Amino acid sequence: MKLITISKLAGFLLALSVVGCSKPSTDESVSRLTGWKYNDKSGTGFTVKNNFKTQTPPGMVSIEGGSFTIGEKGEFITAQRDNKPRRITVSSFYMDQYEIRNLDWREYTSWMQLVFGKTAPKLVAKTQPDGKIWREELAYNEPYLNNYFTHPAYDQYPIVGVTWEQAMDYCTWRTDRVNELALINAGIILPPDFKKLEKSSDSASTFNDSIPISFVFNTQKYLLQSDYKPAPGKFAKKDLNGGVKKVDMSDGILHSDYRLPTEAEWEFAAYAIISGKNGLVPEGKIYPWSGSQARKAAGKSAGRMQANFVRGRGDMMGTSGSLNDRATITAPVNSYYPNDFGLYNMAGNVNEWVLDVYRPSTYDDMAEYNSFRGNNYLTPVVASTDANGHKIYKVDELGRIATSVADNDDVRNFKDGDATSQIVTDFTQFGDSSELAELKNKGKKLDITDVLRPRISDKTRVYKGGSWKDRLYWLNPSTRRYLEQDKATNDIGFRCAMSMIGNIEQKVK
Repeated sequence: MKLITISKLAGFLLALSVVGCSKPSTDESVSRLTGWKYNDKSGTGFTVKNNFKTQTPPGMVSIEGGSFTIGEKGEFITAQRDNKPRRITVSSFYMDQYEIRNLDWREYTSWMQLVFGKTAPKLVAKTQPDGKIWREELAYNEPYLNNYFTHPAYDQYPIVGVTWEQAMDYCTWRTDRVNELALINAGIILPPDFKKLEKSSDSASTFNDSIPISFVFNTQKYLLQSDYKPAPGKFAKKDLNGGVKKVDMSDGILHSDYRLPTEAEWEFAAYAIISGKNGLVPEGKIYPWSGSQARKAAGKSAGRMQANFVRGRGDMMGTSGSLNDRATITAPVNSYYPNDFGLYNMAGNVNEWVLDVYRPSTYDDMAEYNSFRGNNYLTPVVASTDANGHKIYKVDELGRIATSVADNDDVRNFKDGDATSQIVTDFTQFGDSSELAELKNKGKKLDITDVLRPRISDKTRVYKGGSWKDRLYWLNPSTRRYLEQDKATNDIGFRCAMSMIGNIEQKVK
């Protein structure tokens, strides 16, 4: 009898020890803290996305974040010292594998023509690239002007002739198209009826006025605007009263916003610094590839160029034959070799717009993580409220929620050293008359002793990467140049990025 009692006691203690050592329950069907069921139609209606797995957005590569040294990797005496080395950390994010192509941009302009061609042709005209950027006084480039953007022979070539502002508009458009399709594929909403647009006439003003308000899908409008309700699909969510309930970010269907990469993200992605199995980190890379040469150093491809750039005076593509890279100007976006992150043409081909406002002193005061200059915090504009107290937001001409910048929310000039470059002096003043007038209104003057003061503004944006018309020096990812955000050239393109919600899943070995 004693043996049985001891045996039972031992079993009880064993079971107790197992319970004490077990992992917390991962069952997401019931709240651990209140006991109420999730996803219970007869309960509160609170829903939880079970077994969610992060999916890489279309056309993108997941970039695992980390620490690296941003800034100059060598010394060039005549270069601007605007990229002092700093150790920073970049969060994980997504980035386009390739530069945005002519084909991609034509998909955008075609959609704009279909939706706004009859009612707002000026909006369509704003999306067109500037073909005149190909003209040079002492070169015959008319074939590029007439064909580069439209001819199928150039479909796979990077889009050029677009401003920073146009690139940002494209990112917003892409966000809406990807999220719209995600909801359609999930059966949440029905596809838009484009035949309505084809049948509409300019006299049908009621329908035309409703295009931006009700026809055009916009992610923010879908999430914020209570009276915006696209036609429900087969699997539309229902609320407790049987009405249609909108999907939100907690459902895991919608993607985050597409945008331009920050300068820190772009440089981190270009270098593709990945620690080896031995734990060593290959710091000090000069280019997106290993080594300090522009040609493949070994293997079957030894001697081949690794990027599209100017090799010397008058040498845009090499000698005909095996040494010819066949790229007088740009090259298809999948040309040459990808870096260790799988990204193509992070050096050469075209320079690329990034999100940052340019300041020569940016690297002096940058944040140690997710460094960025250019924050201009946007607030949705409330037009009115409905009978239930819900906010009705203003919708702009493109069918997006209109935004404004509240007081003190524009911090593009934060700690940019501007005060020291506008010292009041008794010297004779020089400079642009409009600039002088603006400074005079602020009680300031130009300091002519600051001979290196660059002509920059809050709309001056950084571009990086080097291009088909640049020398090898500019292919170093740490180099930086700038241009006004409303200007375009034949050597600047772009690719999109997206913030990663959460992080790349940790692999346990």
